[in-house]
Amino acid sequence: RFLTSVLGGQTRTGTKKSQGRTVLASNVYECLFILDPNRYARDPQGVAASIPEMVEKFSGEILANRLWNEQKLAYPINGHRKGTYWLTYFRMESSELVGFNRACQLNDFVMRHMATKVDPRLVEILVAHARGEKTADELAEEAQAEAQAAAQAEAKQPAEATTEVAAATDE
Repeated sequence: RFLTSVLGGQTRTGTKKSQGRTVLASNVYECLFILDPNRYARDPQGVAASIPEMVEKFSGEILANRLWNEQKLAYPINGHRKGTYWLTYFRMESSELVGFNRACQLNDFVMRHMATKVDPRLVEILVAHARGEKTADELAEEAQAEAQAAAQAEAKQPAEATTEVAAATDE
């Protein structure tokens, strides 16, 4: 059976055997956590460090990991009316996701979480956005806009020079 996934911009197809078990191609997941705001306020570094530890425990690789927002919840969860939202993108084998979900349920910091598989065509864009970086397309668009602005500035300079010369000759 063959599976396809995108790894670092390159496509890898297939499965392989590793120590007697089948290893499927890894996928990129987006996971949004709602964290206990009281525990996060007391120990932000500890809570923030626990999320990558959970991912790495299940042979995952963190691609982006950041605080998203703290806001009021739509309904109370465990008596909390506010929640700290934490956004993480990671790469993990699909067979490890069940264990990761169970670890999230058992973690005291995590009130709720939702992990979804990211379409391979969107991985680069979403991870760059989460990191606050610009994608290659955005950089190309900026360069093109700068080139057009420079061309327009050059086109205006000769036109201004000819009008100045014409005004000087009229006097």
